[in-house]
Amino acid sequence: MKKQQSNIVQIRETLISMDVIEKKFCCDLSKCKGVCCIEGDSGAPLADNETDILEEEIDHIKPYMRPEGIDAVEQMGEWVIDIENDKVTPLINQKECAYVIFEDGIAKCAIEKAYFDNKTRFRKPVSCHLYPVRTKKYRDFEAVNYDVWSICKPALKHGEAEGLYVYQFLQESLIRKYGEAWYNELEIAADMLLNSEG
Repeated sequence: MKKQQSNIVQIRETLISMDVIEKKFCCDLSKCKGVCCIEGDSGAPLADNETDILEEEIDHIKPYMRPEGIDAVEQMGEWVIDIENDKVTPLINQKECAYVIFEDGIAKCAIEKAYFDNKTRFRKPVSCHLYPVRTKKYRDFEAVNYDVWSICKPALKHGEAEGLYVYQFLQESLIRKYGEAWYNELEIAADMLLNSEG
């Protein structure tokens, strides 16, 4: 672990914003209603291998989708290219993700629902699983940043109440993305940094 600047920590080939370590966060779906699946400029970012998986698994996911979502996928495909030339999930009427479903007024993911029913091997896009962390690949490193979005204010309060830091809240998804050994190094680094500041 290297602390290159006051706001960045390096672990292996990743540069991690200190906000990921220092900020407290825990989603509160009862307050935000999952609006991050509805608002935004484009669909959920997809890795190259995730587009292949979506194409292979779509028949297992469709039974969980809304008719509008199925129509969007059938018209545009399981994924699309957005204006920034990124691979993303398609949107319904330029609004919510095509894979969004609603349960008790809360936006949830049809892909994830199929996954928990053991109908697909795909949990959901890792970019969704990682939120509020966003990652960006550069030539020599990958940036791991905390994304500030006003709709997540309830999650900040809930995180304070639960005593959970961003990296702790995202333990499962960070391990999915970078592996358990990487996460263990992050935990050690976070413990050292938080204790040195406290």
